[in-house]
Amino acid sequence: MDNPGMQWLDAVAWDARGLVPVIAQEVGSNDVLMFAWMNREALAETARTGRAVYYSRTRGKLWFKGEESGHVQTVHELRLDCDNDVVLLKVTQAGHDPSIACHTGRHSCFFQLYRDGAWQTVEPVLKDPKSIYT
Repeated sequence: MDNPGMQWLDAVAWDARGLVPVIAQEVGSNDVLMFAWMNREALAETARTGRAVYYSRTRGKLWFKGEESGHVQTVHELRLDCDNDVVLLKVTQAGHDPSIACHTGRHSCFFQLYRDGAWQTVEPVLKDPKSIYT
């Protein structure tokens, strides 16, 4: 059971799996960097440490952003949407200049643009992922 200092987590509308979608947005540029999931433990750890911690559905465990890549996200604000079912993190993305948030080595995970009936890659790879994840 949560201690009284953790009651704020009860305001979140967790899904049936105990997860909430999370958007990471870069402070300053307002670029949307990525989308991920959090469980209660990840959100509590993020608030406690000021560092983005997500829940990896594929690994079934907490994922400290940057634990393998070094591309850590410092969290400046935690926001909850009007339905209490989406969290927005305002972050500074560290580890590379310009910043890399995507496992493909790009600044943002949203690098594909729908244009002329097809998805087109419009953002460059800033660093080869093979050199990031060794």
